[in-house]
Amino acid sequence: MVVEGHETDKSIEIWKVKKLIKGLDAARGNGTSMISLIMPPRDQVSRVAKMLGDEYGTASNIKSRVNRQSVLAAITSAQQRLKLYSRVPPNGLVLYTGTVVTDDGKEKKVTFDFEPFRPINASLYLCDNKFHTEALSELLESDDRFGFIVMDGNGTLYGTLSGSSREVVYKFSVDLPKKHGRGGQSALRFARLRMEKRHNYLRKAAELATHFFINPATNQPNVVGLILAGSADFKTELGKSEMFDQRLQAKIIKSVDVSYGGESGFNQAIEMSVEVLSEVKFVQEKKLLGKYFEEISQDTGKYVLGVQDTMAALEMGAVHTLIVWENLDVRRYELKNSATGETVVKYLNGGQEADQSNFVDEATCGELDVVDRVLLLEWFAENYQQYGCKLEFVTNRSQEGALAPLQIPTSLCEGPFFYFMQFLFLKFESPSSLIKAPTRRQFYRT
Repeated sequence: MVVEGHETDKSIEIWKVKKLIKGLDAARGNGTSMISLIMPPRDQVSRVAKMLGDEYGTASNIKSRVNRQSVLAAITSAQQRLKLYSRVPPNGLVLYTGTVVTDDGKEKKVTFDFEPFRPINASLYLCDNKFHTEALSELLESDDRFGFIVMDGNGTLYGTLSGSSREVVYKFSVDLPKKHGRGGQSALRFARLRMEKRHNYLRKAAELATHFFINPATNQPNVVGLILAGSADFKTELGKSEMFDQRLQAKIIKSVDVSYGGESGFNQAIEMSVEVLSEVKFVQEKKLLGKYFEEISQDTGKYVLGVQDTMAALEMGAVHTLIVWENLDVRRYELKNSATGETVVKYLNGGQEADQSNFVDEATCGELDVVDRVLLLEWFAENYQQYGCKLEFVTNRSQEGALAPLQIPTSLCEGPFFYFMQFLFLKFESPSSLIKAPTRRQFYRT
């Protein structure tokens, strides 16, 4: 349970950073009033404080009064926030501060400072009209990266798997001569030509493996593990061949037999390597959504979907695992009736937020005042533990994740099943106390 809790916390931190990056990238300011400051572990707060002092002196000479005041205000804000830290946290320190222009053209001062969820090795100070988030993006992409070589008699595919991201790096096809008993006196020559082409094929596959999986800057593998897959003996011959780079041979963690070549073989190789890739989020996501679809297909009743049914199950304490799309665009509104004083909670997407009827009480026609408005994902991240459940974020990058939205008939996109992919719930306790979701057969008949 401790490990599960740690992984859940890590997933939440990753989601928070992704959300922050999205907001920072969209922010713009007037002049150079936005500061991006990143301090790696073991950096000195005193060094950066002195540097900011020097920058303040330099900025005082800016000719434009408006720009000068904005820059000085941003530097002052950074200095004040830095005073809260006696030393740089173990994973480093990230600070963004400055004056941004809102959608309605007004200026707003913002400051974000936090310790990353893993060590950040970048060192950065920039004063610009935008925030620089490249180092944060690299932090998210630094999950373990595995290499795949899918090889058969028709060609070879090179692919990588990192976190939830599967990528085909390169593939090529070959036309090798088949074995046959014809040829008479030329049989030996045909056999020799066949072996020569086979040898050349292995050589090309080995050379390309070095090209794609060895970092030329460090002369070291750029993957933490290598999986060889194929439907014939080529993968075995490649792994044992002297032509295959010894640095890559040391990284081979599994060899699997697949029924196909190309991308179909790549997908099958990933599924057959679950044991060694168990820590890769892509595989975890496939297993999680696979279990969800299994519950639906078996009509076990151990699942619900949609905001209202899921929240009802949460309130009953019946939820084991809450599965949410990481880009869910739904907000939780706490609304108060100005006439009666009663408070209600509503969950609205972007289109529903624009509909003013959602802010009027149907019974009294009284206006509903907004007491609190928060992104539902943020509310889950802060409150899921109170309901004794696990929180899992999923993407649409796995085969299951990409398939899920397609399960919804277009005519139902505005109906109660709008959140089929965006908001899923899976439980493993007794189904008797739950509001039962429709089966896949019922779903299509709706």
